[in-house]
Amino acid sequence: MNSVPKSFFEVFPALKLEGILEGLCGQIMVEKVTSNKMGNRIKIYIVSKKLIQKEQLFCLEKNIKEQLFSRSNVEIVIVERFELSEAYTPQNLFEVYEESILEEFKADSDLEYNLFRMAEVTFPHENVMNLKLPAAFVPEMVEQKLKDDLYNIFAHRCGFDVTILLEYETEAKYKKNNQEDFYIEQQIKNMLKPVKTEEEANAKPQEKSETKEPAEKKAEDKKPVERKKPLEPLGGRRGGGFGNATMKRSDNPDVFYGRDFDDETITIDQIVGEIGEVCIRGKVMSVETRELRNGEKTIVSFAFTDFTDSIKAKVFLKNEQVKEFCEFVNPKAGSFIKLKGIVTHDRFDNDLGISSITGIKKINNFTTSRVDNYPKKRVELHCHTKMSDMDGVTDASALLKRAKSWGMTAMAITDHGCVQAFPEAYHTIGDKDEFKVLYGVEAYVVDDSKDLVVNSKNQSLDGKFVVFDLETTGFSSIQNKIIEIGAVKVEHGKITDRFSTFVNPQVPIPFEIEQLTGIKDEMVMGADTIEMILPQFMQFCEGCVMVAHNAGFDMGFIEENCKRQKIDFDFTVMDTVTLARVLLPALNRYKLDTVAKTLGVSLENHHRAVDDAGCTAEIFVKFIEMLKEQGAENLDKVNAIGSASVDAIRKMPTYHAVIIARNETGRRNLYRLVSLSHIDYYMRRPRIPKSVYTKYSEGLMIGSACEAGELYQAVLRNAPEEEIIRLVKFYDYLEIQPLGNNAFMLRDPKSGITSEEQLKDINRKICKLGEQWKKPVVATCDVHFMDPEDEVYRRIIMAGKGFSDADQQAPLYLRTTEEMLAEFAYLGPEKAEEVVITNTNLIADMCEKVTPIHPDKCPPVIENSDQTLRNICYNKAHEIYGEELPEIVVERLERELKSIIGNGFAVMYIIAQKLVWKSNADGYLVGSRGSVGSSFVATMAGITEVNPLQPHYICPSCHFVDFDSDIVKSYAGKVGCDMADRNCPVCGQPLAKEGFDIPFETFLGFKGNKEPDIDLNFSGDYQSKAHRYTEVIFGAGQTFRAGTIGTLADKTAFGYVKNYYEERGQHKRVCEIDRIVQGCTGIRRTTGQHPGGIIVLPMGHEIYQFTPVQHPANDMTTDTITTHFDYHSIDHNLLKLDILGHDDPTMIRMLEDLTGIDAKKIPLDEPKVMSLFRSTEALGIQPEDIGGCPLGSLGIPEFGTDFVIQMLVDTQPSCFSDLIRISGLSHGTDVWLGNAQKLIQEGKATISTAICTRDDIMTYLIRMGLDSELSFTIMESVRKGKGVKPEWEEEMLKHDVPDWYIWSCKTIKYMFPKAHAAAYVMMAYRIAYCKVYHPLAYYAAFFSIRASAFSYEIMCQGRDKLEYYLADYRKRADTLTKKEQDQIRDMKIVQEMYARGFEFMKIDLYKARAKEFQIIEGKLMPSFASIDGLGDKAADMLVEAAKDGTFLSKDDLRTRAKLSKTIVDLMEELGIVEGLPESNQLSLFDFT
Repeated sequence: MNSVPKSFFEVFPALKLEGILEGLCGQIMVEKVTSNKMGNRIKIYIVSKKLIQKEQLFCLEKNIKEQLFSRSNVEIVIVERFELSEAYTPQNLFEVYEESILEEFKADSDLEYNLFRMAEVTFPHENVMNLKLPAAFVPEMVEQKLKDDLYNIFAHRCGFDVTILLEYETEAKYKKNNQEDFYIEQQIKNMLKPVKTEEEANAKPQEKSETKEPAEKKAEDKKPVERKKPLEPLGGRRGGGFGNATMKRSDNPDVFYGRDFDDETITIDQIVGEIGEVCIRGKVMSVETRELRNGEKTIVSFAFTDFTDSIKAKVFLKNEQVKEFCEFVNPKAGSFIKLKGIVTHDRFDNDLGISSITGIKKINNFTTSRVDNYPKKRVELHCHTKMSDMDGVTDASALLKRAKSWGMTAMAITDHGCVQAFPEAYHTIGDKDEFKVLYGVEAYVVDDSKDLVVNSKNQSLDGKFVVFDLETTGFSSIQNKIIEIGAVKVEHGKITDRFSTFVNPQVPIPFEIEQLTGIKDEMVMGADTIEMILPQFMQFCEGCVMVAHNAGFDMGFIEENCKRQKIDFDFTVMDTVTLARVLLPALNRYKLDTVAKTLGVSLENHHRAVDDAGCTAEIFVKFIEMLKEQGAENLDKVNAIGSASVDAIRKMPTYHAVIIARNETGRRNLYRLVSLSHIDYYMRRPRIPKSVYTKYSEGLMIGSACEAGELYQAVLRNAPEEEIIRLVKFYDYLEIQPLGNNAFMLRDPKSGITSEEQLKDINRKICKLGEQWKKPVVATCDVHFMDPEDEVYRRIIMAGKGFSDADQQAPLYLRTTEEMLAEFAYLGPEKAEEVVITNTNLIADMCEKVTPIHPDKCPPVIENSDQTLRNICYNKAHEIYGEELPEIVVERLERELKSIIGNGFAVMYIIAQKLVWKSNADGYLVGSRGSVGSSFVATMAGITEVNPLQPHYICPSCHFVDFDSDIVKSYAGKVGCDMADRNCPVCGQPLAKEGFDIPFETFLGFKGNKEPDIDLNFSGDYQSKAHRYTEVIFGAGQTFRAGTIGTLADKTAFGYVKNYYEERGQHKRVCEIDRIVQGCTGIRRTTGQHPGGIIVLPMGHEIYQFTPVQHPANDMTTDTITTHFDYHSIDHNLLKLDILGHDDPTMIRMLEDLTGIDAKKIPLDEPKVMSLFRSTEALGIQPEDIGGCPLGSLGIPEFGTDFVIQMLVDTQPSCFSDLIRISGLSHGTDVWLGNAQKLIQEGKATISTAICTRDDIMTYLIRMGLDSELSFTIMESVRKGKGVKPEWEEEMLKHDVPDWYIWSCKTIKYMFPKAHAAAYVMMAYRIAYCKVYHPLAYYAAFFSIRASAFSYEIMCQGRDKLEYYLADYRKRADTLTKKEQDQIRDMKIVQEMYARGFEFMKIDLYKARAKEFQIIEGKLMPSFASIDGLGDKAADMLVEAAKDGTFLSKDDLRTRAKLSKTIVDLMEELGIVEGLPESNQLSLFDFT
């Protein structure tokens, strides 16, 4: 116990607090600290001279508990006492402390809380508090407790000896008419209902479900479902061991494991330790199986939840029982189970789990969902989805389905600033559905329509101005009071007079205001009241223009007090904030201190009215001079100057407004507005100026939105009536929301809102404005999550973003009609129905059904593209195959051209052809991706090098061809380059070997019904040029980068959830974290662009027909423009070109430059090159020279990773065809591991017969006699990981397809097309050729282009140093950083280079290049970028600096190349700047 009071932080020195709480605690004294006998409750008795709200004390208790007693089960209780200033009276104390009293009563007694909440409180005398309660029977003991508690608060805690009186309303007050009587009765019933605490409300949260089953219907009461016999546990009585005893089987068909039981369940959140045997129920979330080493038994782990918490259970089963058991605990089927077992600490999972399970049985879904039973339905007009940046947490589809299931006829989707949920909404509700989706946006609107000078009378800038500032007790001109006025008079541009005074507010000054301004109660107690001061101030201001910084705030207080005192006013007002936006556009913020600093004006004692007014006056004088310089002599000309620029709009305050498309014209205009807001006006958020909205408002309607809307804010701050009327007239409808949405203002002393009644009054005022100006008023939920319990997801996301009030979530859930009517009952039954039902349906009826995604395909048009493509193909075919084309060539061309042209794809081919030809003409090869190499037309058009015809010989001289000889036919399914070399039987010249034997149907299907996708790999160096060339082809403004949307992924969401609970000292099991993670994923975080996707807009169309546009990630520094929608949403409407950047073409270009060879002429059957994939012989080294690597394929694209090297070792490829198959295997998912590898090891397949590429499936099945269309369908299903349908399997078995082949198809998750593999391997083979025959060129190219973590310090200091680092890295293999993992890959290539006898030379400051390695005198000179810490930009600057001449010193090097001292010191250590003096300065000793 503390006998002498001590300061709070003297008692708790380790406690870390922030903001207002830290300030409050700084003046608290601790009188004593006590503990109960059990030691589990600590009471801290404090005394404070400042009033501290109960919520702040609860927060303080929480901080003490979490920071100082997190590992103890201790309750912290603060007992407060206040020594308040004389400014307090019982009445004004009540006004600021009412919410705290309610918080205290809520924690203690529901009835007491409700009685006080509904009481009408008055103070007939200074120390008499009267409570008028609704007519109801209240026990005497409750009355007395209420009086005693209030007396304790006022007298013992706050020092006011008050008398508490109670009285009741008469019954007659409620007997008006039957309808109102019903409403009043409901209000009284609701008033006296127990109010659930947050913990109680969340004790048994309900899962979202579309079922309409009544809540009281219990799952166990339903008719049992027929089940199979229960499985036997494998152990003794509890089923947890491995004994031979078995348990008695149950006759209950619902039991599927163990025996029947009928115990009462507990909730999972009650399991906090090893509490023994429990009975729990839940929904299965996941199942895992792990076979034991003996090969006979399996552990099945399954996680399940009852939505209070989650837990994992384990059973041991015989292998043959696993499949049946898993059918009952199937997460995909939504299995609900009840089980009985023992809670134990699972050592494997290091967490509590359920084992020794007695029995498990199936139960029905025990969750319920809210339903809308009201006969007339409302429409929700304000909904946020997961596309509202890290704010909404529900999918659009889920919201729409819920609204439809409730019988609503429409719902609006209105995300913050974006419309990216439209495609999902459109695909959820079809065109023929009667339900209507209203497509809108909650926009950030900027009011650019205001004049710089309000109510200008064209006064001269040389006239009289009063520059003033107020200090107040808060932000509301209605609720708060003025405490200081400071003013300066300016005439003819000079300061001529001053006015300064305190004002007695007759209320205590809040602690936050005292901290901000330094003004305390005792400083104003002796001052005059505003009734005395205001007339004096008005006299000082007579005939003057009023000027203030953020004038709306200060003038709001002046005008409100003028109204109260009935003082007439007709002010002309100027705001130095808006003036600064025009006159100082370079600033990013316009706070007074920032503007003052910019203009060189002194500001002392900021937030004191007299000092702020003086500073603002000096600023204004400078502004007058600046305005005159721009030709403004009077205030009308000032207004002319002030028309808002784009820069000014970006810096103006934004307000929320909901914009909804009424029809298709409106949709396009909405897309235009969203685009302009992102491209022209974006600054931290996308902004829509009112002037721009007005320009494009056709087909749109605009609503006033939430509390962040300008109308609500104007009403809140009691703006002048004419200002409010101006705002009301701008909107088509007005919006009000539930009180809970805005209850955060009750916690914010700056808001001026101290009671729910004030929030109701604001909504009443908006309703009155609607009536007055004939604007419909609608009640909306401002939906951010579906159900009340879903707030946890938003809470966690907001906490992760750093919001301090994340744990105080507003009830932003989707309400039923009944819930909304109850919420707005205070408006009266008729008005409540009007705003909730009538007007929301009215707005919905004003909107037509809109299609947000253009329904038709709109490919670009290139004149005569069909004939052009045909001509190009035949010209090339004649060039290769001669005047008389072989029948097989003509047949293939005609079959493909018919499908391509007939389905409208010729334009796509011509576009690709133009791009590839342009790249080739500029010296860069282009590699094809995907299945485009399946198309012979693509080959003849020069789009791909892959010739898909069957293997054949062709003579380049006389055009002899051989498709039909036995030798050629023996290579069916393989590739032509593997055939033996032959000379032409006609002219004797060597024959070319062509053909990869790939069916065209892989690309386009047998009926041309597959959407083609031509993907091209351009050199990374050339990619941007290719992108620009698309504008040449289609015209400027017709191409856009394909946009992407980045959402919160599982791993990131897991971190958010885990951190949230850890920061609050709460332990959550991993399975519970996983459950909550599912509600946090898919939330939009950012936007981006496809690495090579280009969307092409046809001429004659506007992009707003299809999508809005924006900058990627809203980066205003780039000129790149992307689609606002994710490109997947629109790529079936607009053509998407994949112009990708790739290292292989870049590397080949560098190799060609270094060697002078033509890469296209490199033979694909060179024996030494082929041997690289089987040994190191061609490199002239042994495996032990390169760390035991048995092959020479290190650093060869496709074949250099450890995974593929092992595949090569296992398969021992002997030809190019084998390499293609291995490439297919390596890129697939579940194609090699656990599939082809196993089949080859078991002897069931070989590298030639296993499924390696998707084409293998179709060609094999056709060969086995299956229908070609069915074979194609099976191939498409298998390659997407969708497996084989039972009817297909039956058909395959009929045609003698082996079981192993069908099993392999079922196992595959993803497959490469053969054409893709062939194109990749062709590029890789050419690089491999250079590795054998041009080694220095190869290593220079590899290190310049493909090395991702090359280190000059580690790798270029000789072989011994490299081996030292390699050995060290291998020892630390399990703990290497990502950078070190990348480095070890590059080190292996360097090791190989050293082993082959090649070396590096030291970097020369004047010869080295920025990023390219060079061959000089038979050695490699590394690039500057290879020096650790020297980035690409710095390397470029160093090269440029070296061009300007010799560096005189290290100082000179640092200065000219802009290098850091650290980098230069490193270069000195490496010997690169050897001989350079430290500085340019000459020493006296230089002359001796």
